[in-house]
Amino acid sequence: MKNRSKLREIFVGDISFEATEEDLRQLFSVCGTVRAVSMLTDTKSGKFIGRAFICMATDAEAKDAIATLDGARLLNRCIRVNAAQDKPQRVLSPPATKPGPVNKKLRAKRPGKGAGKPRLR
Repeated sequence: MKNRSKLREIFVGDISFEATEEDLRQLFSVCGTVRAVSMLTDTKSGKFIGRAFICMATDAEAKDAIATLDGARLLNRCIRVNAAQDKPQRVLSPPATKPGPVNKKLRAKRPGKGAGKPRLR
């Protein structure tokens, strides 16, 4: 969905998990021509997560869909309909640096087996 700066892109939330792409196309076609439907899925399971993006043919149709369908019922659930927003750019932090090699002579000696006080028997 390349051109989210224009209002043609719509985000839809709180969709029933049983909803299909055809259900969304049919609902949004009341407000105009639906160019594309993208249903979001979980990356691990591949199951629909109840959110989608709808691309309408014109800005006017998208505005009408937002005004008309926000709060509408789809398969017994009230859906949320908003203008899609650009995904914020993530700032990547520099990779964590590992400490350099430790001089073996400078390591603190830890008591282990056979070290420390002799045992009294």
